[in-house]
Amino acid sequence: MLINYLPVILIMGFAVLLAVVMVKFSTLFGPQRPNKEKQSTYESGMEPIGSARDRFSVKYYMVAVSFIVFDLEVVFLYPWAISFLNFSPQQMLYSLIIALLFILILVVGLIYEYKKGVLNWD
Repeated sequence: MLINYLPVILIMGFAVLLAVVMVKFSTLFGPQRPNKEKQSTYESGMEPIGSARDRFSVKYYMVAVSFIVFDLEVVFLYPWAISFLNFSPQQMLYSLIIALLFILILVVGLIYEYKKGVLNWD
């Protein structure tokens, strides 16, 4: 059983080895002329304001997670919508019920977030 995965393991090992060798070669043979300008922090061409260790509000992360969840919703629903018309009538009804259940779960999550005030930036 494990012998079937041997080519994949060898390719992955070769890829990791090649990545490590390339990084090491670039540090050994690449030009190294550090100066103050190269060592400074770069943030969109502006001088950084404050510390990089400032804390963010938890709401920032909650909105980020919400964005990821609803972005993934599109990833799951788009292929379903494309292939929906190719289903038989029984498959159409079943897949429609499953898709509506999926959307319902996401709507319940959105209502929960709204009730908790995650979407309010006061």
